[in-house]
Amino acid sequence: MVGGEAAASVEELVSGVRQAADFAEQFRSYSESEKQWKARMEFILRHLPDYRDPPDGGGRLDQLLSLSMVWANHLFLGCSYNKDLLDKVMEMADGIEVEDLPQFTTRSELMKKHQI
Repeated sequence: MVGGEAAASVEELVSGVRQAADFAEQFRSYSESEKQWKARMEFILRHLPDYRDPPDGGGRLDQLLSLSMVWANHLFLGCSYNKDLLDKVMEMADGIEVEDLPQFTTRSELMKKHQI
């Protein structure tokens, strides 16, 4: 019977992951590519347990969604943000692997090139 209990546990885990992914899907932006959404959804799902809204509200989920957008915008669009904020989202995203990221040149880097 141990095998049956293990199979039931695996089935329960898979069902929970599927429910979490379905829940996160509502937050996908229409402009996100599949690659961008996959990365941002991983960010959201990783931190969802820590950012669930309390019964009285509180906006914790909104905060998580905002942080996920900051991270995705920085990664995929090259947007700049406050150093403390970027440090926070990069730490939260540690271990999320995204392949073939675009390379961006910052304004500061461009200005340095033209001064030489």
